[in-house]
Amino acid sequence: MPLADYSSESFTDNGITHEVFHRGVGPCVLVAPEIPGVTPAVVAFADRLVDLGMSVAIPSMFGTPGKASTRPRAIRVLIRACISREFHALALGDTAPATMWLRSLARSLHDKHGGPGIGFVGMCFTGGYGLAMMLEDAVIAPVLSQPSQPLPLGKARSANVGLDADQLRVVTERAEAGCPVLGLRFTGDPAVPAQRFETLRNALGDHFLYEEITSPDDSLDPKVEKLAHSVLTEDLAPDSKPGHPTQVALNRTLDFLGQRLLPAAG
Repeated sequence: MPLADYSSESFTDNGITHEVFHRGVGPCVLVAPEIPGVTPAVVAFADRLVDLGMSVAIPSMFGTPGKASTRPRAIRVLIRACISREFHALALGDTAPATMWLRSLARSLHDKHGGPGIGFVGMCFTGGYGLAMMLEDAVIAPVLSQPSQPLPLGKARSANVGLDADQLRVVTERAEAGCPVLGLRFTGDPAVPAQRFETLRNALGDHFLYEEITSPDDSLDPKVEKLAHSVLTEDLAPDSKPGHPTQVALNRTLDFLGQRLLPAAG
């Protein structure tokens, strides 16, 4: 029971309601799960944050919470999410209703947990939402793990980061004012093309921090597929391989969040 230690409650904003799972005390990290939902691997990542002295909130935005990821489940959930007006999966330069709901949740979590601000970790379908979350001042530690929206169908969408010019300008100003962004991807992941990170490097400069894991790579665990995708969860190497590039990316993520949210411990 991966969520046995979590409490849950519904959160509603602008007509959208989702269940949110909570655990821990201290400054909060909002972990927006990847397709197909709040899997055991997503919960395991959140548990690491609790162990560092932070609280976590995991919204169940799609799928069935607690169920393991399988390819058939992922495909079914992805199809439903892609046609949902909540996510605007194909739109360019657009803020989806889901991001507005997440920003409202972030404000609520900051009021509840205190601290210098909120961390945000988006994965896959929610990965790019970390940029839109920076339109909310409470978010001070955004992590974009394999940001796959907008779906990279064509050259324009491959380079697009899901914000219009005015929104990207706000994000750039926040980054320059001291709010860096961390991005994670496998270089061979077709869902997160290189052009997308190039856009972020051009827009944010040195304020865009990133880990790009070469794939395939002789140092990768043999069980990792050439088209590995989920850096912090399904394709994460076991802790027994501390030098594995996914473990390096995990530790950089934990350090980034700890330094931003727990300055006394950083």
